[in-house]
Amino acid sequence: MTETNTQIDIPELKEKVVEAIKTVYDPEIPVDVYELGLIYEISVYPVNNVYVLMTLTSPNCPSAEFIPSEVKGRIQKIQGINNVEVELTFDPPYAQDMMSEAAKLELGFL
Repeated sequence: MTETNTQIDIPELKEKVVEAIKTVYDPEIPVDVYELGLIYEISVYPVNNVYVLMTLTSPNCPSAEFIPSEVKGRIQKIQGINNVEVELTFDPPYAQDMMSEAAKLELGFL
């Protein structure tokens, strides 16, 4: 079975999606949204469709419009991606313990 140029291995594609998400930052915090723990779920489906479930640090976040659309835009730039859906949720609410160790270190929490 040969692999075509348009069909990318799902684990490899998910890794590219994570890399793309790591280029999006909350303008008020010098850490990317992935390391902040704002990404709850990343699903890659056949035919290279991507679903991302994410949150924001606060429902009143001034960047509420900007961050999800930025995440979607960065993912759509990946070669071979078909459709991208980014859903915003506040359940469960964001908490600082969702941050990675690297984010906590960067922000002085460790």
